[in-house]
Amino acid sequence: MPSAPRAASRPVLRISLALLAGTALAASLAPATPATAAGPYTVTPLKVTVRAGDRDCAVDADLYRPHGVDAAHPAPAVLTTNGFGGSKADGSTDAIAKAFAARGYVALAYSGLGFGKTGCPISLDDPRTDGKAASRLIDFLAGAVAADNGTRIDYVTKDGPGDPRVGMIGGSYGGAIQLATAAVDHRVDALVPLVTWNDLAYSLDPNNADRTRGVSGPVPGAYKYQWTGGFFLIGEAQGLVHPNLDVSRIGAAGCLHFVAPACDTKRLLDSGRYPAEGTAAMVRYVRGVSPVGYLSSVKAPTLLVQGQNDSLFNLNEATATYRTLTAQGTTAKMIWQSWGHSGGIKNPPKGELDLARENLDTSYVGRRILAWFDRYLRHRTVTDTGPAFAYYRDWVTEGPVYATASTVPATRSRLYLSGDGTLVARREQVARGSRTYRNWALATSHSETSLAGMLGLPDPEPYDIGGTYLDWTSAPVAGGPVDVVGAPEVTLKVVSPATERVQNSSDAADKLVLFAKLYDIAPDGGKMLVHRLVAPARVPDVTRKFTVQLPGIVHRYEPGHRLRLVIAASDTAYAGNRGSKPVTVTSAPEDTGVLELPVTHGVLR
Repeated sequence: MPSAPRAASRPVLRISLALLAGTALAASLAPATPATAAGPYTVTPLKVTVRAGDRDCAVDADLYRPHGVDAAHPAPAVLTTNGFGGSKADGSTDAIAKAFAARGYVALAYSGLGFGKTGCPISLDDPRTDGKAASRLIDFLAGAVAADNGTRIDYVTKDGPGDPRVGMIGGSYGGAIQLATAAVDHRVDALVPLVTWNDLAYSLDPNNADRTRGVSGPVPGAYKYQWTGGFFLIGEAQGLVHPNLDVSRIGAAGCLHFVAPACDTKRLLDSGRYPAEGTAAMVRYVRGVSPVGYLSSVKAPTLLVQGQNDSLFNLNEATATYRTLTAQGTTAKMIWQSWGHSGGIKNPPKGELDLARENLDTSYVGRRILAWFDRYLRHRTVTDTGPAFAYYRDWVTEGPVYATASTVPATRSRLYLSGDGTLVARREQVARGSRTYRNWALATSHSETSLAGMLGLPDPEPYDIGGTYLDWTSAPVAGGPVDVVGAPEVTLKVVSPATERVQNSSDAADKLVLFAKLYDIAPDGGKMLVHRLVAPARVPDVTRKFTVQLPGIVHRYEPGHRLRLVIAASDTAYAGNRGSKPVTVTSAPEDTGVLELPVTHGVLR
């Protein structure tokens, strides 16, 4: 689920880009508000009643009409909505609409289902409800339906009868809704999803071991209870944030504001039965409301923007979406920007996209977005939409901070896990040896920025308690820096008799859970967990080798610095092992673990 506003009181729950979308409703509709002038456009608040799932609900929206736009001089439209917990009134949702209206686009900003003053319960951007609701708003932009006060428009550029030229932009929860809408309505002409998900089953209970499709795998992962719990509370608190909501907002039994399958998912994740009874049905539902379940129907040109500082929806999710779209012939490009849900939202680095400050024209990502809409909404065929892939480099102080490539880097450098705790460049350098760690009843490692930290409260630096993890450290980088761009992978073979005794139970609950992460160790011994990212893994079978894909990173290891791989027993943000599970890793030259890194510059020795 997803995202958080610029409001300092809840920075974790809605991101600054409007990020992280029957009962008769006539009695609950607010009276129409006259249009107001605001710079080079007018703003008209509207309600548009839509059919969403099993009920009707009123969508609360603001229509931005640039001066001079009329039936004789139409303009393409931009549709945008909020991140999770937000509304059309968020500073950043509002800023997106203003930014594009000021550039001559008709803009429609709306509060997603279950948020702000829009009716219906929260349904996790389900294409069958949220997507259909957004499709009805496209009907409104086409002039095919009227708003509840009778307003009907005729000044959006059309590609055919009932087919308005429309693009969508927004982030997190406001990002996935674009893909859901484009899957059910092929009138959408261009998408710009920012920092959103590919598979909520991966986002909320990630498993990075032995994936079968993108980020998806056959075995449920480790429950990410901090993020999930935070979003659930915000969803349930909507009645307090927006009192006097209409009855269409009433959720399923046991939840105030969520549809039944979403409510059941949260209950299962919190229960002692997870992953067990009901897990398969839960995964089917969650993937059904995720892009991974419907990307085959998305045909609109898509510019994906994902954040490097993001432990909620990491770079691997955007990469999975990008690869699926391009493989099926859908036009797609991808940018890895600096900020995400876990950092840089409130204060992006200089020159980075910050729509709340309306820097579309002066930021690299902003210019790429403008070019995307110029090409696919204004049909300016000479517009250069940029390279297939671009990524932000935080170590660059002069010159372009974004590097570009024709594809996501795949060059692999190998380091081997030696029995003496070192990472070595050649297999023959591996020393024989075995080391063991074990988990405790409580979490003994801390990696990601916690909810407390994202709320501005004290948050400890990453740590691992001795005896509950193993680490392997490389020699100092020599001969120039080493740049890692992409998702590292580690292949392991472990020995865990306690796991072997229980791992074949049908519920998968007692399979081994471990956490892999990559540090940068400075010459003075100081250590930094790269982007504070960790890869949870529920190992399918400890009697066989398995591969764990770490979250994608963009990081430079400077000369004199060392890489350190850590395999930990637990992590504070996730549910972990059941019972004590000692784990031994044995290394020998003929059979040892391998760390593979996508190195784009430099050599690991």
